[in-house]
Amino acid sequence: MSERIGTTCVQGGWRPGDGEPRQVPIYQNTTWKYDTSEHMGRLFDLEESGYFYTRLANPTNDAVAAKIAELEGGAAAMLTSSGQAANFFAVFNIAGAGDHVVASSAIYGGTYNLLAHTMKRMGLECTFVDPHCTDEELKTAFRPNTKCVFGETIANPALAVLDIERFAAAAHGHGVPLIVDNTFPTPVLCRPIEWGADIVTHSTTKYMDGHGASVGGVIVDAGRFDWNAHADKFPGLTTPDESYHGVVYAERFGLEGAYITKATAQLMRDLGSIQSPQNAFLINLGLESLHLRMARHAANGRAVAEHLASHPKVAWVRHPSLEGDSEAALAAKYLPEGSCGVVSFGVAGGRAAAETFMKNLKLAQIATHVADARTCVLHPANATHRQMNDAELEAAGISADLVRLSCGIEDAADLIADIDQALAAVE
Repeated sequence: MSERIGTTCVQGGWRPGDGEPRQVPIYQNTTWKYDTSEHMGRLFDLEESGYFYTRLANPTNDAVAAKIAELEGGAAAMLTSSGQAANFFAVFNIAGAGDHVVASSAIYGGTYNLLAHTMKRMGLECTFVDPHCTDEELKTAFRPNTKCVFGETIANPALAVLDIERFAAAAHGHGVPLIVDNTFPTPVLCRPIEWGADIVTHSTTKYMDGHGASVGGVIVDAGRFDWNAHADKFPGLTTPDESYHGVVYAERFGLEGAYITKATAQLMRDLGSIQSPQNAFLINLGLESLHLRMARHAANGRAVAEHLASHPKVAWVRHPSLEGDSEAALAAKYLPEGSCGVVSFGVAGGRAAAETFMKNLKLAQIATHVADARTCVLHPANATHRQMNDAELEAAGISADLVRLSCGIEDAADLIADIDQALAAVE
């Protein structure tokens, strides 16, 4: 029976048997017991499925990862310790020293820094393109050693909407997968795999957890990209891995299992950015109400954006669902049921006026966070994107006066009243 997404949010990933716990159990342990070393040897050789060390896999994590894979329409998934770890592993699983990546310039500042600087020190080059660049500009960004394309469904905090179909077509035309960070809309409001994306990532810290309680990330593989058809580009998946007695992931695990198995067996084994079972348990609690909360977040975001658009002390407003917004056409295509609760806008008077506005808010709290049940606010140029220079900020769609307001699930009328009294303090 095909289930709707709300049912999957509540019951996906874990179906208890007779007498088993209704809630996903927390396997808060590091290791498992085996009767023979031969059995453990088969696990270490990837000849048999099972658990032997939580750094590689844990039943709690696997249940939650399976739910998220189901929500995204993917074949397999792996939880990570953070959204940053998810994006790093997603790229590094198929691209490393001597390789090249094409990425949208309108992405979260931490991810921009990861690709532009940290991975550059590891020998990987990245070409950033405007998400609304021409087809020719996108085509010329590719090189013979390009291994993937990366973008965000809704950019944080510029709120640019990625034309997923167009970027997927460009990626596939050059024999590489498209990786899409789907943190802001979540699979409730957009499923990038249905539009051609091959790999989807999330910071589960945000809407999936939804309560500011646990840090985490996830990678979902659609299980459709044919690694063997481009074997020369992806030797890590199509040639023997001598650290596992010569296993060839694409052969042993097929299209649906190769990518995530390699990410687990190699990257999680060696780098260890595992999500704790306790955090996975908390994320699952958030997932159970995700379909309900996203509707409220999106409605509040739109209501606040519409109010700000008519306020005399607001210079500009961006929200993909706002009528007349530059992203409205793409939002109508990819996000017809709403986009997210995040609104970006500029207070008339620039940076100083923005700071005055923020410190006078009562309900919305200044926090290095976004996308949870409580409304929060941030000045990205002073915080999350502080390491970027003016040119990089401009390319990412972030101006010095940009305020990022993440609307929670409070009553919209109360949020608007709080905004009005804070704007009244601006000279």
